[in-house]
Amino acid sequence: MFSPKGKFSWYELMTSDTKAAGKFYSDVVGWVTREMPSGDGTPYTTFNIGDAGIAGMLNIPGHTAWIGYISVDDVDAHIEKIVEAGGKLWRPATDIPGMLRFAVLSDPQGAAIVVFTPNPAMPSPVRPVPPAPGTIGWHELYTTSVEAGFDFYHKLFGWNKVSDMDMGAMGIYRLFDEGDHKEMGDGGMMTKTPNVPVSCWNFYFNVDSIGAAAGRVKAGSGNVLNGPMQVPGGGWIINCQDPQGAMFSLLSTKE
Repeated sequence: MFSPKGKFSWYELMTSDTKAAGKFYSDVVGWVTREMPSGDGTPYTTFNIGDAGIAGMLNIPGHTAWIGYISVDDVDAHIEKIVEAGGKLWRPATDIPGMLRFAVLSDPQGAAIVVFTPNPAMPSPVRPVPPAPGTIGWHELYTTSVEAGFDFYHKLFGWNKVSDMDMGAMGIYRLFDEGDHKEMGDGGMMTKTPNVPVSCWNFYFNVDSIGAAAGRVKAGSGNVLNGPMQVPGGGWIINCQDPQGAMFSLLSTKE
């Protein structure tokens, strides 16, 4: 189920209405929801493609956002390193028996992340490969400083710079690679715009067609905030907000 160390390997939606959000993302992205037992008794829902889990969902009243999990060898050691680098610890290292050990933090610029170590005994169904619909297609960091943000992830997780794109008034868009040496990398970092209140990560989910997916977002009472627009590499994207308020984006090779 999980990617090699130092990479985003899981994604989690914190939402005020798991039933409504489950239907929305199933309709829009094509995921299937599955209720899972959890170690502490808290209901947990996974978003799946077949038997392979792609993301999860928790009911947290009053809070709606996606967060990404980065796989590491030692959660406790990474907590220490992240705090020393200027990050903050929001939830101390916690064990979910038989599943994983995790901690919730933010990077020095304020973007929330989770570091985790999976239990080796956990089942690991083979995931479809991007750009298959339902897979994760891109990771985008909105931050207060591209240079400082990249430096943090480079030193803590070994990510590398692919290239910088000059976006004019919007500044530099830095493409980064998590270690698998893709031509375009695994994501990008940019200085957040004034309408983004805090530093944060945004995740792009692959879909069959961007136009058709935009229609499904609107039909499900979500909002298309930007796009459709074509991006370098030939893909098409839209930036969206789900009915409960969480921000997300969609990506497709087809208009």
